[in-house]
Amino acid sequence: MSTLQHHIGLREGDVGRYVFLPGDPGRCEPIARLFDEPRKVAVNREYETWTGFLDGEKVSVTSTGIGGPSAAIAVEELAQIGADTFVRVGTSGSMQADIPSGTLGVIQAAIRDEGTSLHYLPVEFPAVADLDITQALVRGVRDVGRPYRVGVSQSKDSFYGQHRPERMPVAARLRDRWAAWTAGGAICSEMEAAPIYIVASTLGVRAGGIMMILGNPEHRPMTPEEKEAGSIDNLLPAAIAGMRRIIEFDRQ
Repeated sequence: MSTLQHHIGLREGDVGRYVFLPGDPGRCEPIARLFDEPRKVAVNREYETWTGFLDGEKVSVTSTGIGGPSAAIAVEELAQIGADTFVRVGTSGSMQADIPSGTLGVIQAAIRDEGTSLHYLPVEFPAVADLDITQALVRGVRDVGRPYRVGVSQSKDSFYGQHRPERMPVAARLRDRWAAWTAGGAICSEMEAAPIYIVASTLGVRAGGIMMILGNPEHRPMTPEEKEAGSIDNLLPAAIAGMRRIIEFDRQ
């Protein structure tokens, strides 16, 4: 029997090669309910895993918790037991005024504004998604008819550094960097894509991401209509459709 992975509590055979990576353990079951024959296989720390099938292929979902360190551990240990295709799925904050709440973001690359990935590769090495996965996710979004953008996310370590920068002793630096990211066209801010992409590059596996983009760059309260448009229920069918496209590509 293969070695039990220390953090995720899984062995070889527990997961498929295709794995969704939400942050929140509470999103694992809603994703798994879109599989055929879903079953919960492990819960340990922030890592909850379900496995089932899509179009006859074994697929899984494992939560990563919040941020780069725990996400990197998940990818490392899942790869050790046979997973080789990862799709980050979750929520993010809008960085462009013309991107309305409820838009889906297909993350083709990520700004490495976090620390975990620096333990893998120098900062000059880009955090880039696998091209086939990115194209499959775009096709999946189109399959379900949701509005979307393809672009770059900012992966950060501090949620409150973004949302309450004025409180921080380094407020000027945070604001200047945020202004640079937005001027460069970054579409959304989240906390896991860059480390996932860099770990995947290091391990020689594939990763991509699709995010629900919420809110607005000014941090004004969302309207009820914006909250409804930004429901995670509007994201998950697109993520599933994208994974089906990845499976289709691989079979070809």
